[in-house]
Amino acid sequence: MPRVVVISPPFQSHAQPLSVLAGALARAGSDVTFACAPPFAQLAEEAGARFVPLTVSRNANTGVARSTRQGVRESERLEEFLSSTREGAIAALLTQSRHRGEDMLAGPEKVLAEVRDLQERLAPDWFVVDQLSYSVTLALHCLGLPFATFCPGHPTYLPHGPEALFGVPYAWPRAVRPAAWELAELRQAALGNDRAFTERFAAVARRYAPRAPAPGRAFALASRHAVVFNYPRFAWLPRHQPSGVRFLHGGHCVSPEEKGPGEEWEGVVRRLRSGARRLVLIALGTFLSARDDVLALLIRGILSHCPDVAVVVAAGEGAPTLAGLAGPRVHVARVVPQRWLLSRVDAMVHHGGNNSFTECVASGTPALILPFSSDQFSIAHDAERARLATCLNPATLTEDDAGAAVRDLLDHVPEGLPRWSEALRRRGPQWTARRLLDAMDRRCASSASQ
Repeated sequence: MPRVVVISPPFQSHAQPLSVLAGALARAGSDVTFACAPPFAQLAEEAGARFVPLTVSRNANTGVARSTRQGVRESERLEEFLSSTREGAIAALLTQSRHRGEDMLAGPEKVLAEVRDLQERLAPDWFVVDQLSYSVTLALHCLGLPFATFCPGHPTYLPHGPEALFGVPYAWPRAVRPAAWELAELRQAALGNDRAFTERFAAVARRYAPRAPAPGRAFALASRHAVVFNYPRFAWLPRHQPSGVRFLHGGHCVSPEEKGPGEEWEGVVRRLRSGARRLVLIALGTFLSARDDVLALLIRGILSHCPDVAVVVAAGEGAPTLAGLAGPRVHVARVVPQRWLLSRVDAMVHHGGNNSFTECVASGTPALILPFSSDQFSIAHDAERARLATCLNPATLTEDDAGAAVRDLLDHVPEGLPRWSEALRRRGPQWTARRLLDAMDRRCASSASQ
């Protein structure tokens, strides 16, 4: 029975799918430990894995970013980011680029010491690490420990070639097409980050692992054995190198043993359904739920253009602000049981986050995507190209646009959705766990024979 340690950053949108993978690895016959910040211990219990506390980032998000306790500078960066999303795609991406130096290699010496301690205490055969936890990946590289990489976002978050830059979408949806000069500015900022991070990685490696191979390009540092993409395998996606790595497109990380939220939410759905023929979920993720102006616009647009529709809204800390819009056809909550609701709603409006996108496809739920930042533009492009969803620009969105788009989505299910929904249901966390174990077992066998 292989011993595996799954390391997650302290973000709900990362820890949740990684905990599901941890549970799948345990069901497939592994001895699994889930390592994350203390507030996420419950996820390990639900997955059937042991838990050890490990915090690998200064900032965090336990479900609603604004209400998560964190440092002053981390809170300031969050507000700067949210403000930038009001200005449009390039402004948001440039702000994220400026913040990246503070966010993504925090305390590498401390993380290296903690990973070494985990290895000494637990003696795992190998690790699974979130691709965006760069300090952990660098530590594993310096210590020479075997690991698999879990990519929580779009596959191009792991640069596929020398021309690909982290933080620059590989493609854009039709509704969001920046000007050439804006793209040039973004590429310049991303290139600066690429060079700075690579130099920092090399400096840490020279100091703490002078005999180890050089880490090379920082954003491309990943497992030499197996990389898991929590994403469909679209034919047009760029191919990653080197060819000796097993690239596994698991499709989604929805647990087959998802628990229901209880009678209270059953009652919410019954109440809304009693006065409306169709039900729509609005959720913009754990960070962007703070954009209560967009949430209010969506509510008003849907109510005015879709008289037979009720809505459930995940409003985060904006729930009190939106309380005045609640009524017979509107339920506003701070957080919602999204995966459970997807089997009970007729459509969803989301931000193009990887979890929301893959969960919608796996459940066969039509979606309106409003991409704000990060890899959401690449995901929205793929959703459009595969004919899985509709995409609009949140920076120019009107109530009429939103209402008309949702009405059309409810009346005409995207034609690619049934086929891709079936394809994703054939994969998922158990499919991924079995193939990941096979890939890493082959690695162990190969190392033992050398």
